[in-house]
Amino acid sequence: MDTIANFFSFITTPVSWVIVQFHKLYGAIFGPDTGWAWGLSIVSLVVLIRICLIPLFVKQIKSTRNMQALQPKMKAIQERYKSDKQRQSEEMMKLYKETGTNPLSSCLPILAQSPFFFALYSVLSHIAEGKTIGVINQSLLDSARQAHIFGAPLAAKFTDSAEKVEALGASITDVRIVTAVMIVLMSASQFFTQRQLMMKNVDLSVKTPYMQQQKMLMYIFPVIFAVMGINFPVGVLVYWLTTNVWTMGQQMYVINQNPTPGSKAQDAYLQRLLKSVSHHGEVRGRRRKNIVKAIVAKGSDRNDNERRFFAGLAKAGFAAQVDGTVLKSDTAVAEAEGGAATRRQQPKRQTKAQRQSGGGHQPQAKDADAADEPQDAAPGDTTPSLEKKPQSPAKGTKAGSADDQATGDKPARPSRANSGGSRQGQGKSGQRKGQQRPKHPSSKK
Repeated sequence: MDTIANFFSFITTPVSWVIVQFHKLYGAIFGPDTGWAWGLSIVSLVVLIRICLIPLFVKQIKSTRNMQALQPKMKAIQERYKSDKQRQSEEMMKLYKETGTNPLSSCLPILAQSPFFFALYSVLSHIAEGKTIGVINQSLLDSARQAHIFGAPLAAKFTDSAEKVEALGASITDVRIVTAVMIVLMSASQFFTQRQLMMKNVDLSVKTPYMQQQKMLMYIFPVIFAVMGINFPVGVLVYWLTTNVWTMGQQMYVINQNPTPGSKAQDAYLQRLLKSVSHHGEVRGRRRKNIVKAIVAKGSDRNDNERRFFAGLAKAGFAAQVDGTVLKSDTAVAEAEGGAATRRQQPKRQTKAQRQSGGGHQPQAKDADAADEPQDAAPGDTTPSLEKKPQSPAKGTKAGSADDQATGDKPARPSRANSGGSRQGQGKSGQRKGQQRPKHPSSKK
């Protein structure tokens, strides 16, 4: 650790200067030799560094999401060029270039913090050894050695011996209790941050090895911090705990306000947005309008969360526009409420056997057949007659046609049984279905 800190010694002077400037401010309030003055100076250093790293954090979010979306394509390239590693690397680089994705972007905030972290470690190590460093002169060195945070000296470590801790004016019990609590909090905040990312801000519809890697890191990182934490001075633990808490809060804000598409966080966000639109009758805020605009532009590529959001808008009587606004729409309500009902009223599809046997006739067909039957029964008689009625002469014969002309009567309609058979026969021969007009007596067969 000391070797790595010496590698970043070029930045120890700027870091020590920033700490001294904050110490002057807090020393005027809490006293120059108090742990509050030196502890808050370190916390302020963290806040200043993290504010400067916000643009890198935004790039990290975009890169992480792009990597999640590219995992299926990357896996396909690996399977396709399994035996050709060089071609596999070329195709990967081509994919990154086409999509504008940088795999190292997800590590930028950590890499950018590393020089400041090791510079602070070097400053606190020199304070523990009683050596001046950067702009910290002897008077500031003596003040820092007297500063205690909850009874633990700023430069004390969990692994320090009792003699070294007593030289700093503290007991080994106080140091180990304070450092142990800070290590647990540091590891717990790291675990919660990673778990929050995996459980809420990941597209669950895409199952890739990247998700498994992130899940493994969720358990590995806290263990790494716990092992490394016993070798950190109290001041460095304050620095790392503060940056973990900052990361957790920053990520929580991003998840709530700009979640990953397809994640549980996006579903919760769109439901909140739907309630806001239903209550106010409009999309409030430029950022929300941009989100609605982006969803509208996706068209048929919307995920399940976005489809539910649009269905909720339609049910509430709103239609999303291409500019991210919403308009009142009665048509949307009718489609949302009547679409499902229309689908439910559709008749059940019949099989071919049911259609040929006539057992699956529609109610309209039954009524038509009933209307074609001769009304011979008495008005009050509901009992069906089993007696066979005489058949009229067949249509199309000369005798039948002559009799019809002589008497002036129309030809009798066929019985229901015969009509069904004749219709089937006509359907097979390609003739027009239904009852045929009688032929003229002079016409030939």
